[in-house]
Amino acid sequence: MVELSLWLVGRRKRIRIVGPSMAPLLRDGDEVLVDPHVYRRTTPQPEEVVLAQHPYRRDLKLVKRVEAVLDRDHYKLCGDNPSESSDSRAFGAIPRSHILGRVTSIFTKGVEE
Repeated sequence: MVELSLWLVGRRKRIRIVGPSMAPLLRDGDEVLVDPHVYRRTTPQPEEVVLAQHPYRRDLKLVKRVEAVLDRDHYKLCGDNPSESSDSRAFGAIPRSHILGRVTSIFTKGVEE
């Protein structure tokens, strides 16, 4: 409930997942809330799910898991579904400045029969 309140007052961003790169955790059509302010006071850690700017396409945002911290300013991001994910295995480590926030809540799309 707190996360929804924070979204209503503009402290969280709502993002819709497109594609299967983070399955089974996140599926196409699921929605997440992202805290865009969390990394002002801390740094991304392995296993956190983050929103990041694609390193070569300014129009594309990625939701990926931090797999490794390579140094203070570069991170290896990977999808949970490697065969369906464009991530650091394809484009390399990304700088800290490309990490836009941490996923705080997941809203799954209902299963359709």
